[in-house]
Amino acid sequence: MTPTSPEENQKPRVIVLTGLSGAGKTVALRAFEDLGFYCVDNLPTTLLPSLVAALTGNDDLATPRIAVGVDVRSRGDLERLPEALSALSEAGAHAELLFLDSNEEILLKRFSETRRRHPLSGQRSLPEAIAEERRRVHPLAAIADRVLDTSEMNVHQLRRAIATGFSATDGETTLLFESFAYRRGLPPDSDFVFDARCLPNPNWDPRLRPLSGKDAAVREFLAAQPHVGQFLRDIIGFLEEWVPRFENEDKRYLTVAVGCTGGRHRSVYLAERLSEHFRGQHEQVLTFHRELG
Repeated sequence: MTPTSPEENQKPRVIVLTGLSGAGKTVALRAFEDLGFYCVDNLPTTLLPSLVAALTGNDDLATPRIAVGVDVRSRGDLERLPEALSALSEAGAHAELLFLDSNEEILLKRFSETRRRHPLSGQRSLPEAIAEERRRVHPLAAIADRVLDTSEMNVHQLRRAIATGFSATDGETTLLFESFAYRRGLPPDSDFVFDARCLPNPNWDPRLRPLSGKDAAVREFLAAQPHVGQFLRDIIGFLEEWVPRFENEDKRYLTVAVGCTGGRHRSVYLAERLSEHFRGQHEQVLTFHRELG
């Protein structure tokens, strides 16, 4: 990702997200929300300049980062998107077009699994609807600033890709704290992994078993355990020592994974507590609990 100049960082940043239905636009928009973007989906293209003007016009309430979803549902005016992007640039915004793509086999599988109706189905079969949509949006892929093929990505990998590519541009490292269950394997792309299976397990308490580490009763139970507090302090001390060294090496994205047996109690609690602590030091801190869905 090319660093932006100080002048560019002062401009409102607008990500226009488009692409094929089923390629992950909804997941991507949620990832942008996690990054602090103001997100709008299914906006008619002609309203794009007006929306950005409304969100950036008041200095006291200005929204510096905006993500907008535009696709074939947008009332047939996709051909006007290049004009709208030019208008945004002329108005002083840093506008980028992100195109999400996927191959037909994967799209067919995703629509089959989710039982969702393709927006162009009508009198067409699903393969015909996908082909027609690809024909309509193909010109946008050609002018996109970035094309992201999600064919081989699951939900978690897509969220990581968005966070990696579109986090803050001021050089600060984005921290992702992720909880997981060891029985389902390690999260891919983890930079640090901490094993919390040695800590007292709330799962053995029938009252706490159906809850998660985000619930007050579980938090109170774990907070009262001396070894949990020591484990948390040790991780914080380690990260406070080593994260700045990664930042000095221009590491823009750092994943800290915490695992336990089921991925619902101890690891979730620790990931939440770590996020709470480091939000006081870093602008970009994300939390993801793999086993909580």
